[in-house]
Amino acid sequence: MGAIPDAYRPTANEEFMNPVQLAYFRQKLLSWKDEIVRESRDTMVQLKSGPIREADVTDRASSETDWSIELRTRDRQRKLIAKIDAALRRIEEGEYGFCEVTGEPISLARLEARPIATMTVEAQERHERQERISRDD
Repeated sequence: MGAIPDAYRPTANEEFMNPVQLAYFRQKLLSWKDEIVRESRDTMVQLKSGPIREADVTDRASSETDWSIELRTRDRQRKLIAKIDAALRRIEEGEYGFCEVTGEPISLARLEARPIATMTVEAQERHERQERISRDD
């Protein structure tokens, strides 16, 4: 996959998931992943800097809450990296951009907003309705 022009944005006027579009989304996914990994490294550096040392119990509790939130965020980001890796695999396998349920193209606007999307909006909504129904049973 070649270089993509800086100002390039996928449009409906070109062949869906042509090599330039695939390169664009691949780069978008890789950049997103790099950003997450960088943030995770920063968190690890902070964690390794030592235990929470606030003398005041309230300050310590606040710091522990902040760390707890930070660690939950990192866990969500770890799961997100797995989804990014799966999207990168779909690019390599020629399946990227197509709904895993219907096989239809996922809209470029949806992929732009959520490049890890695996379903069209309609299929995703049906899936979520089914989950709600089965949860309510």
